[in-house]
Amino acid sequence: MTQDLTYTRGFTPQNFEHFLTKRAEPEWLVGQRVAAWRVFERLPLPSPQQEDWRRTDLRLFKWNAFSLPEREAEVSLESLSAEGSEFVDPAMPLLDHVLLRQDGSLAGEVLFCGDRTLKHTLSDRWERRGVHFQPLDQAIGSRGAPSLIEKYFADALVDFSRDKFSALAAAAWATGVFLYVPRNVRVEEPFYAASVMLPGSSDLTRSLIILEENSEATLVVETASSPVVKVGPGGLHCGLTEVRVGPGARLRLVTLQNWDQNVWHFAQQRAQVAEQASLQWTVGALGARLAKVDQHVLLTGPDAQAEVNGVMFAEARQHLAYHTRQHHQVGHTKSDLLYKAALQDQSHLVWRGMIRVDQDAQKTDAYQRNDNLILSDHARVDSIPGLEIRAHDVRCTHGATTGRVDDEQVFYAATRGLTPNEAVQVVVLGFFQQVLDRITIDSVREALSAAITRRIRRCL
Repeated sequence: MTQDLTYTRGFTPQNFEHFLTKRAEPEWLVGQRVAAWRVFERLPLPSPQQEDWRRTDLRLFKWNAFSLPEREAEVSLESLSAEGSEFVDPAMPLLDHVLLRQDGSLAGEVLFCGDRTLKHTLSDRWERRGVHFQPLDQAIGSRGAPSLIEKYFADALVDFSRDKFSALAAAAWATGVFLYVPRNVRVEEPFYAASVMLPGSSDLTRSLIILEENSEATLVVETASSPVVKVGPGGLHCGLTEVRVGPGARLRLVTLQNWDQNVWHFAQQRAQVAEQASLQWTVGALGARLAKVDQHVLLTGPDAQAEVNGVMFAEARQHLAYHTRQHHQVGHTKSDLLYKAALQDQSHLVWRGMIRVDQDAQKTDAYQRNDNLILSDHARVDSIPGLEIRAHDVRCTHGATTGRVDDEQVFYAATRGLTPNEAVQVVVLGFFQQVLDRITIDSVREALSAAITRRIRRCL
């Protein structure tokens, strides 16, 4: 490597060398990072000619507005607080802006600010049982975790060659969550992780969530923005998430994206569900200027089950594009996906879903549905469900609906003493109720309901 490690702005080879030098990581990880960086340099930005990107316009995205995560070290935590204010706990600025702050007993908690860890806790009870819950970069150097991480990185579910953003995340991830629950360990309390983005920063993350045989856990992950991100250059997030639910294990996973509306968000998320295992995955998509997320669930063993719930709300000029896939690789598996979205102002939402059933996956039971509620004359939604069935003995159904708020429903609510805006809120929350009822974590359901209510404006 070159000896000149002077830091300059941008995603340059020189800055990448500087990034590697500062981290002092094992050779196997450095090799993976270098391989991903070469892919990043080789790949162009996704093109509208690619089917997955045909409805997502990247012409306003500028690479030179951002840098590798090392740049974030120059921003102090005090910049997150209001001018002249003081705080004792450095996590407090973050906690002011998250929706799902868990007030009850937690098995563990991780709070990030940019590429820094503000807080990291794990109950002694679960640490003694062999549970790991910590920032992924710290886990690389901890006892017992590196061999686990190396094992799963070597056989990764995520594909960093899929696009330029995935390659960048694989090459230069700085933070992320590592959760490992050993076999036969059932954790009653939830794990909680939250991160806040700093102004003009690049938030490159990689998360690894592993539940071994017959284990059980609940993980809530949330992203938020510092108030200072609302102006200026905004932020960039590129993330990779890998979830493995072992035989007979049960995982409840919540991922809430709630950045401000000048953050560029690109993520690849993969989950594998083994035999007799179950995954309940709740997605909240409320923030970002542009979000492009690929969420795939693979069912790889008999009697595997996956339930995916999505709550989306777009406003202003937001563009949210979520592509989902339910991939049944073996027979006697079940998946159920329900995404509901509301749009107002000049926002644009793209949902593209696919159920894929392999040739030997007989007795598959799969369902997907996307319902959309349009709250203005200028909002746009593209809803594209799909089936790819190669087995003959299956039950697979899909559907999508798009419509306006029913004026009669609004009028009926208004006759009961509600203002027009309150009436619209009641109707919109009623639209989301079906998916909210499927969320088994009370705090998540209440926070999403409150967030939606705050965003609804009388714009019909």
